[in-house]
Order: sequence, then C-alpha cells, then structure tokens
Amino acid sequence: MKEKFNILTSTCVPLPLENVDTDQIIPARFLKATTKEGFGDNLFRDWRYDKQGNKIESFVLNNPTYSGKILVAGKNFGSGSSREHAAWAIAGYGFRVVVSSFFADIFRNNALNNFVLPVVVSEAFLAELFDSIDKDPKAEVEVNLPSQTITNKSTGKSEQFDINAYKKHCLENGLDDIDFLLTNKDKIEAWEEEVSK
Repeated sequence: MKEKFNILTSTCVPLPLENVDTDQIIPARFLKATTKEGFGDNLFRDWRYDKQGNKIESFVLNNPTYSGKILVAGKNFGSGSSREHAAWAIAGYGFRVVVSSFFADIFRNNALNNFVLPVVVSEAFLAELFDSIDKDPKAEVEVNLPSQTITNKSTGKSEQFDINAYKKHCLENGLDDIDFLLTNKDKIEAWEEEVSK
C-alpha cells in the first residue's frame, strides 16, 4: 500500500521546457539498477550537475527559491523511450504531480503506475501557472483528485483534468495493481468457484 492521494496543495517547481524526453529525465547510464531506490538523486542529472559532479546553480532543482511536490513542465513531457525509470526518478525525487499541456502516453501510464499524477491542462492555463510561479515562487496549486480539478490559487482559476477511472481508484486508495488484485481476492475466488461448477 502506498500513500493515498486525495487533495494535494503545494508550491511548484517550474520547468518551462518543451519536449523533455526520458533520457533527459534519467540518463541511460543510470538504467542498470533493477530497484527504484536512488533514482531521485539522478533526476535531470545532466542538467543538475556538470561532468565533475558540481551543481549547476542555474538549474531549477538547484535553486532553493523553488520547492514543492508539483513539477510544472512544458508541452510534450516524457517523450522518447519507454523507460519506466523516468517515472521512478520523478517519484523518487518527491514529486506527486507533474503538470503539462501534453504527455507522452507511455510516460503518463508509467507515472500513474508509480503514484505520480500527470495532469493535462490547456496551454493557456499552463502559461498562467508559469507566470504565477515566476511572480511568486511560493504560489500554491491545489490538485483535487476526487473532483479532478487543478486550481491556481494565485488567480483562483481551475480546470478539469481526465484520468482513467481504475487508476483514479488506485491512487485514491494507495493501491498498485497487485494490491488491487489482493483486495479483490475473495471476489476472484468466488468467481473461479462459480465457473468451475
């Protein structure tokens, strides 16, 4: 069981870049591991650190002005290869939500499987969100999963977002696919008994 997702209110980390692919999210040289531990340390590794391992101060994750559990990214986030490690890195860093105007399908599904909620908003809402964060790094966003709304608390504007009903149920209840099956074990066994008669 994972932490249940209901309503999250948080400050945001802005990444106003388009077409961020999975190799930029987690470079290929870090894909040898088979467990999820430590991936957050290498999120956006080549943007966060130079070749000597020194922090690149200009990169947003190295800027103490910005923090929070919501990553606000430009259009077409998570394109490229299908590596699930990209979602592991986002979750491992501590992000619970990624907001963009478009996600690559495979990344979106990998994110949901790793308890990271990808929220698709209009380009106008995204631009306004970047503007609010730029004006006030402490600006907050509320993501309400039960009502499927995202609200920019600086402007009061909200938008609805879509999510698969099954994945919504899993997020709200802190269930991965195996947990979900285990919670329905009695029903599965009853059905198996019924069909075997």
